[in-house]
Amino acid sequence: MDEAHDARDAILRSWDANARAWTDSVREARIESRRVATDAAILDAVCALAPARVLDVGCGEGWLTRALGAHGIEAVGVDGCAALIEAATASGGGPFHVRNYAAIEAAPCALGRFDAAVCNFALFEQDLSPLLAALHALLSVPGALLIQTVHPDARPDGGRADGWRLETFAPLGAGYTAPMPWYFRMLDSWRRALADAGFDAVHDTHVHHPASRAPLSLILQATKSH
Repeated sequence: MDEAHDARDAILRSWDANARAWTDSVREARIESRRVATDAAILDAVCALAPARVLDVGCGEGWLTRALGAHGIEAVGVDGCAALIEAATASGGGPFHVRNYAAIEAAPCALGRFDAAVCNFALFEQDLSPLLAALHALLSVPGALLIQTVHPDARPDGGRADGWRLETFAPLGAGYTAPMPWYFRMLDSWRRALADAGFDAVHDTHVHHPASRAPLSLILQATKSH
């Protein structure tokens, strides 16, 4: 098995192990950055597009899919972790499907076409080319891909270059049993990856803490116009 597949498997194993703890963290609003800014920022960014149909890629326990539905948007949630999809389905607001990134890459339009796709802190691999190309393929024209990710200036280790990091989930409390490798990239790297996948333009929004003004996340909006 090659290095890319090893990393993908390690990421999915971490989510399988941590699904219950992650669901509790999200639903009990334990993550301050999400509570004060980033959840609202990605919801507002999607709603501003006024899409009829949205694919929530890496939907986790389903909060964003449910929130979009509450705003009158047809949203479909997909995730490679069966335990997270089980939690999402139990709370309603779907539909939700167990569908990992390899499955999306193999058959991008299996769930139909979408006006927008959103990846909310859901892209962790080094080579995103196959997935980004598949997301480009499943979008209608015009269409948009929204990605919320770690802000380039928000790394506690001060890293200013692309590279692998390890998430231990330590600040989130008990219940997390498996760390997760993830690939950090700078803004220029994101822009190149999206352009290579065929997106026409990329707009970036920087999300900050409302009180301290510390950078919390980066939202990229990539358009498909033809």
